[in-house]
Amino acid sequence: MKYGAVAVAVGWITSAIGTASGAAPPRCDVVVGWTQSGPARTYTADNLYDYMDGNSEGYLIYGFHEMRGITCKSGEVSFVLDISEMTDAEAAYGLYASNRDPRVPVESIGISGQIVPQRGIFVKGTSFVEISASPPSVDHSAALRTFLKALEGCLEGTTSPPAAVTWFPKEALDGASIRLIPQSLLGISWLKKGYIAKYDYGRAFVVRQESVEVAARVMQRLRERFGGAEVLIADEGFQATDRYLGRLWIFRKGAYVGGGVNLGEGANADKGLGALAAAIP
Repeated sequence: MKYGAVAVAVGWITSAIGTASGAAPPRCDVVVGWTQSGPARTYTADNLYDYMDGNSEGYLIYGFHEMRGITCKSGEVSFVLDISEMTDAEAAYGLYASNRDPRVPVESIGISGQIVPQRGIFVKGTSFVEISASPPSVDHSAALRTFLKALEGCLEGTTSPPAAVTWFPKEALDGASIRLIPQSLLGISWLKKGYIAKYDYGRAFVVRQESVEVAARVMQRLRERFGGAEVLIADEGFQATDRYLGRLWIFRKGAYVGGGVNLGEGANADKGLGALAAAIP
C-alpha cells in the first residue's frame, strides 16, 4: 500500500467536502494507487438506518442533517470515509463526544480528534468525520492521522469547542468525560440538551433554557421534586439529597440551570460548583 499518496489527496478531499453542499461525489482515482469500490453514499435522516444497522438513532438525536461517503481501495486495504453534516457546531461536537473513547487520548485535529489502529474521527464546524480502515489486522494509525489532518485543513468551520465545554473548572476534571446529552439529562425529561462532566467529587452539569423565565420555572420544578435547603449561589440555588443522585446542588444563573450530583462531602465540590457558576456569562 502506498500510504504516501494520502498526503497528496487534497483534490480528492476537496471533492469530498463539496458533496456536503450538493457538488459532485468524491472520487478515489484522484489519489495515485486508489480506486473506488462501490458507489458513493448519500444518506439523510429518512434512510440513515439503512446504513447504520440500528445505530442511526445515535446520530439523529444530535441533529443529523446528511451524510456523504465513499470507499476507496489500494491493494487489499480499504478506507471508508463518512462526513456527517449536523444542524450546528454544537450538534457536531455532541455526536463526536458520544463516539469518542474516553480511554484514548485526543488529538489536535479540528476541534478535537481521536485515532485508534483501525479508525479515526474528528469534528470541525458542523462536520463530524469518521474513517475506518481494513484489514483489521494492520495498524493504520499513521496513515489515518495523515489523512485526517489533510482533510481538516480543507473543511470550513470553527476549531473551538462549544462555550459550555470551557466553563467546567479544570481542577479534578476528567476532561474526556464531557458530554452533550441531547435529552433527559440526569434522567429528567424536562432537562433537555445539557452538558455533563465527571469530577473526582461527583458530576457537574449545565443546561441552557429558552429564557430566564423558563429557567426560573425549571428551578421551581426541581425544588418541588427534590426539596432541600436554599444556598447562596448565582441567582438562586438549593441543595438536597436524592435516593439516586445523592447529595446535589442546583443553581440558576440567568437562563442557565447547572449544578452537581452524586457529590462527595467536603469543600472541593462546593468550590468547584462555585467556579462553574462564576464561569457562566
